[in-house]
Amino acid sequence: MNKRLTMTLLLAAGLTVSACAKKAPQVLPPDPGTPSQTETAPSGAPTPGSQADFVAQMMGQDTIYFDTDKFNIDSTDQAALAAQAQWLMKYPAKRLTVEGHADERGTREYNLALGERRANAAKNYLVSLGVDAGRITTVSYGKERPIALGSDEESWARNRRAVTVTVD
Repeated sequence: MNKRLTMTLLLAAGLTVSACAKKAPQVLPPDPGTPSQTETAPSGAPTPGSQADFVAQMMGQDTIYFDTDKFNIDSTDQAALAAQAQWLMKYPAKRLTVEGHADERGTREYNLALGERRANAAKNYLVSLGVDAGRITTVSYGKERPIALGSDEESWARNRRAVTVTVD
């Protein structure tokens, strides 16, 4: 009798656990970083006004870079932001987020504050070029989202950046 009760409890527990299992979605979302079907035209070219179009038009100028512990906009950054502003003027309804980043050195709090200053510096420059401030949000990731892994000057230089991302 005790054996029968144990088997019943084990069976009930197994059924309970299996009922809680997650079911796979019927359609998987696209991989991050790949243009969605709505961002590409049938010819394979990016849809005008999409994030894919912005990246293609900017040819690497969607990102600006900073010196160590700095958030000033230099002449190279000004040229990149001017190109971004021109694209944004073509699509006045398009909103964007400027992401501020830092390298791995320094505390988490310091790097979040530095990333915020970098994002705001890029935003303020875009606003000075005529982009409506209401279209731009900023976010700081500090050192949490490095683009280059490594503890050397080349990696640090690539991670000290502000990236403009359009929002649908």
